[in-house]
Amino acid sequence: MIKSMVYYGNTSIGEVEVWPKGDTNLGLAAWAREIRVDRLSPPSERCLPLAVMHTVAVGARCLVMESRPPKAADEPPPPLVAMHAACLRDNKTAVVPLGEEELHLVAMTSRRNLTNHACFWGYKVPFGLYNSCLTMLNLRCLGIVFDLDETLIVANTTRSFEDRIDSLQRKLSNETDPQRINDKGYQCSCSVKASMGGSPKLLDCKRSQAF
Repeated sequence: MIKSMVYYGNTSIGEVEVWPKGDTNLGLAAWAREIRVDRLSPPSERCLPLAVMHTVAVGARCLVMESRPPKAADEPPPPLVAMHAACLRDNKTAVVPLGEEELHLVAMTSRRNLTNHACFWGYKVPFGLYNSCLTMLNLRCLGIVFDLDETLIVANTTRSFEDRIDSLQRKLSNETDPQRINDKGYQCSCSVKASMGGSPKLLDCKRSQAF
């Protein structure tokens, strides 16, 4: 674990504790000592940001970031808590530019039901990829994939979406572990097939509206 400061632009918004996950070595990451949020992502209207990250992220979750507890009971919450609340409310992520990649901080609810507390999971994504996915999802535009001689490789129909929705709804109704529902995207009930690097992956989406 390392201690770090979070900035929104050039404004300090809070001190955090950061735990690396997977193969991430925060000791070698210069950005980890001063995490500089450049902007918030556009709102995701159809999918939870966590569901999108499970599909487009480079590898698995790379870090967990939590605000430090206040030094006094009457100490006001840092601005980081307000940013966390805004991300949860609007389905946005906090974006940290890292050259050809972006670190997206996904706001998570606290398992301990702490007040004035901010918890984020971090995912690395190729620059611009997350916004491109949101554009297609929000506008209900799905890519179709052709090979070099324009043979159709991937397509989707209304029936295929309905079948996936029904299948995932059955899985959701049989799920009894609330943590799996909250943290692993089981609350999402629509499946969209995307092609990434030639390998199809499933993107779990919330069935807030019909396709």
